[in-house]
Amino acid sequence: MTALTEIKGTGAPLHRALAEQGITELEQLAGADFQKLLALHGVGLKGLNRINDALGEKGLEPMSGVVAPKATTRTVEADVKTKPTGQSAEEWIESLPWPRRVEQGKELLEIFREVTGAEPVMWGESIVGYGHFHYRYETGREGDTAQVAFSPRKAAISLYGLQSGDGAEGLLDRLGPHKRSVSCVYVTKLDQVDHDVLRELIARAWVSDSVC
Repeated sequence: MTALTEIKGTGAPLHRALAEQGITELEQLAGADFQKLLALHGVGLKGLNRINDALGEKGLEPMSGVVAPKATTRTVEADVKTKPTGQSAEEWIESLPWPRRVEQGKELLEIFREVTGAEPVMWGESIVGYGHFHYRYETGREGDTAQVAFSPRKAAISLYGLQSGDGAEGLLDRLGPHKRSVSCVYVTKLDQVDHDVLRELIARAWVSDSVC
């Protein structure tokens, strides 16, 4: 048997999350549901893919529904108003004038990073984005945006892209107190939403090929 702690490229948060489910050895994950595991707190895309690679290396059955990590790109069209910048997302969050939003912004940085396996990129002056998505509407309008993103603002936290994933409507009904617009979910109190549901929304939106 192979302990998960022996697999290179996996970290303590992933080990703890799986241990809470009674999973401590690689062989227990043969044929497991990748996306259900990805929704667990502490489980990130890159680490879970590393475990799936290890299954293959051992000749074991790979997980089902595997999602490959996406490469983050900063290339966008010149006429898009909101573009990736070189500003540090961590530094921007630290600079916010609202202590509660600073704390919540740091928490969201960790959640989005764990679920997507990507590093944050500032889009414009106030949006923390992950991944890259080129959209094209039937009208012919097209552009580039982050696959998923968030922005801690004074009145509420804006969450972008979460409505694009499969089953998002039902998950949002279970999220907790929030408001919705066509392309955004607004949360006032992060500690009042279900973080497991939030992680699943992010995970599903991360692999979606549609734009909300």
